[in-house]
Amino acid sequence: MNGILSLDRLWQSIRDEAESAASRDPLFGTALSSAILDHPDFARALAHQIGARLGKSPADRERFARMAGEAFAASSDLVEAASRDLQSIAIHDPAVTTLLPPLLNFKGYVALQAWRVSHWLWGQRRHDLALLLQSLSSDQLSVSIHPTASIGTQVFLDHATGIIIGAHAVIGDEVTILQDVTVGRKQSEPDRAPKIGRGVLLSAGSSVIGDVSVGDFAKIGAGALVEHDVPAGCTVVGVPGRLTNCPEPALLL
Repeated sequence: MNGILSLDRLWQSIRDEAESAASRDPLFGTALSSAILDHPDFARALAHQIGARLGKSPADRERFARMAGEAFAASSDLVEAASRDLQSIAIHDPAVTTLLPPLLNFKGYVALQAWRVSHWLWGQRRHDLALLLQSLSSDQLSVSIHPTASIGTQVFLDHATGIIIGAHAVIGDEVTILQDVTVGRKQSEPDRAPKIGRGVLLSAGSSVIGDVSVGDFAKIGAGALVEHDVPAGCTVVGVPGRLTNCPEPALLL
C-alpha cells in the first residue's frame, strides 16, 4: 500500500478482497458473508468484529456490536482512527500486504478498536460499560487498556498478548507495541502515568513505569525496564534501562 486511503476506498478494497477470497474458497466465503459482505460500510463491519471477538454468547455478540455501532455513528473520528490503524498494519508489517487478514484475524487490532469504543463510553460518563469492555478485552484478547488512556492513530499492537496500558497513559501516533508490554503508573505516583511519543517501538516484554516521557522514535528493547525519561531517537536496553544509540550524547538512565 502507498499512502492512506479514504474510508470509501478502504471499504471497497476490503470488499474486493473478501469477494476474491470467497470465490477461491466457498467454505471461507460463508464466514466472509457475515463478517464483511453483509455489511454496508466499514464501521458496521468493524462493529461486528468487536462483537464477535468480545461476546461469549450470540446475545452478547449482538449487544457489543450494537454498542460499538452506536459509538461509531456518534463519532466519525473513531472510524477514521480505525481506518488509519488498519492501513498502518499493511504499510509497516512486512508479513501483511492486504487489508482483510488483519481486520479478520489480528486480535490486537480489534482490541485497540474496542478500547476506542470504551474510551468514547468513558467520555459519555458510561463508566461501567467502558470498564466492562476493558475486562472483556483482557479476558478474551489478552489486551487490557484502561478507558482513560489516550492513544493516537496508526498504532500497531503486534502479537497482542499480555499487553497492559494503564489509566491516563498517553500513547502517540505510529507507535508499535509488541507482546507482554506494560505501560503504567507506580503505586507511589497514582496520578502520573507514562507518555509515549510518536513512532516509538516498545519491544516484547518491556515495561515503562511511572511519570516518564519516552521521546519520539525512541526504541525500548526487549525486556527493558524504563523508569526515567528517554530522549527522542534513543534506544533503551536492560534492567534497569540504559541509553544507547542516541542521536546526541546523553546520560545513562
